[in-house]
Amino acid sequence: MKPADVRALSDDELKQKLEDGRVELFNLRFQMATSRLDNTARVTTVKRDIARIQTEIRARELAAARAE
Repeated sequence: MKPADVRALSDDELKQKLEDGRVELFNLRFQMATSRLDNTARVTTVKRDIARIQTEIRARELAAARAE
């Protein structure tokens, strides 16, 4: 997911994507532990997506605080 895609999402969509990413990361870690994971690079990609989403959520919180 690109940063521009993350910025285009609404707050509810960001929260849903964050939850989905965390579930996917959990499943990927579980597959890695049981040696069933084929694409290990997917773990890094999901972690980065989660970080991008968290960054955008925090930026929006700070922008709302400054607006007050």
